[in-house]
Amino acid sequence: MTTPADVRGVREPGLPGRLLAVERDALIPLLRGRAEEDFALPVAACPGWTVRDVLAHCSAALTRVVENRFEAGVFSPASNERDIAERGDWSDQRVVDELERGMTGAGPVIAGAGGLLDILALGEWVHAGDVREALGVPGAYAGPGLPYALDLLAHVTGGTGHLPLHADLDDADEPLRLGKVSGERPPARYIGDGPTLLRLYAGRPVDGASYELAGASAGELNIFGE
Repeated sequence: MTTPADVRGVREPGLPGRLLAVERDALIPLLRGRAEEDFALPVAACPGWTVRDVLAHCSAALTRVVENRFEAGVFSPASNERDIAERGDWSDQRVVDELERGMTGAGPVIAGAGGLLDILALGEWVHAGDVREALGVPGAYAGPGLPYALDLLAHVTGGTGHLPLHADLDDADEPLRLGKVSGERPPARYIGDGPTLLRLYAGRPVDGASYELAGASAGELNIFGE
């Protein structure tokens, strides 16, 4: 299900776009027709933000990618809050419409960016999980996008020189090697399922999850710094 370890260092330019497309097809139908109160629910992973705020942040980020708008300070907390505020008088479904367009159009741009924007696609997938969790959807960080998200996680952590980790996943046929072996420390070891691994790398709570992590702390895995 996941990219074999021996090819993990080879970037797949189309992978972020495939992840976004698969997630679009899973998330957008879930959001269509939702009651207004659902969009007002708080998102535990993003303190102070509602479901609508997270969706507005995601749609704005993807629109920036599509339109190639990367001014100074883009994606900073202040920039994110301005993007959300700019959509304050939009209807919920207008935000969903923009998100759908962004998830459709951003893939080719990310593919051509040489890896610089790959983590943005992964972040969009994580935020989709945040939204599903807020809405009470089971398997919030699983679903059809999981194998693509795991593959992209391996590429992103390898490209950024993140600490090396060998993951034996309950829900994958092949082991997944993440990060970059530098000789400075032996690879950490993870045993558990894919959604929990992604939660750890995204800095999301894993309370009650059954997994083993040796050679690294959970905090060291976080690639988003949130």
